Formats: sequence, structure tokens, C-alpha cells
Amino acid sequence: MPAGETRLLYPGLAGFYESWRDIAYTILRVVVGYNLFMHGWTKISGAGLAGVTGYMAKQDLEPSSVFAAAAIFLENVGALCILVGLFTRFFAAALAIELLIALLVVHLKNGFGIGQGGYEYVLLFGVATFFIAIRGGGPYSVYRAIGKEL
Repeated sequence: MPAGETRLLYPGLAGFYESWRDIAYTILRVVVGYNLFMHGWTKISGAGLAGVTGYMAKQDLEPSSVFAAAAIFLENVGALCILVGLFTRFFAAALAIELLIALLVVHLKNGFGIGQGGYEYVLLFGVATFFIAIRGGGPYSVYRAIGKEL
């Protein structure tokens, strides 16, 4: 065993862990994509572009209409692409940047807890989208089906 590597407490689980590795990643990618899509869908079905633009302006994110349109596009189209595994790295990286901006500009001043408008949600999903950007679509994705990836 190479130095620094851990051994399983129950070595008999090694096969189980290995057989679920790709499936677990796919579940993570799909759930993150779905969650971000639902978050973005509320921007379309609720406030709409005008309402999101007003919110962005209130947060001093200017030009607010550009930030609003980008958020709506990324959280809907980008999230669906992450969900199915198409243009995964591009959209995951773009969403990670959006979430970093949201963390720094909007949520950090409110502390950690999501109930107080804190950064709990955006930190978790920012790190998850960064991980997805690094890993890509994975074995169960549209990219794998077509045999090419960004």
C-alpha cells in the first residue's frame, strides 16, 4: 500500500464502493442540476426578468439587467445541461463563478445560516459545481453517449 493511503476498516466493502463510484457521481450531478434548475425556475415563474433585475440592482450588481439575465440563463439552461451531462464543465464553472459572486456580494454579510440569508446554500452548491466542472459529465451523460466533451 502506498504511503499515506488509508485501508478500509471492512475490506469487503471495497467492491461495493468501487461499483457505486460512477453512479454516486451521476446522482450528485443530477441532483445539483435539478436543484439549481428549480432555483432558477422560480426566477422565471416568480419575479421574472424585471423582478430579478430589481433585486440585482438592490444588491449593487450593475449592470443589473445583465446579471439578472445571466443568472436566469445559467440557473435554467446551464442547470439542465449539468443535469443531463452536456456542456457540463462550461456550465458548472459558470455557475460556480455565479455562486461565488452571490456568496461574496449577497450572502457573506448575513453569516452562515440559510435561514438568515447566509452563505450555507451558495457555499455548498458552489463547491459542488466547481467539483462537477473539474470532473465533467461522467460516465452516465450525454457527452459519454456522443463520445466527446469540452
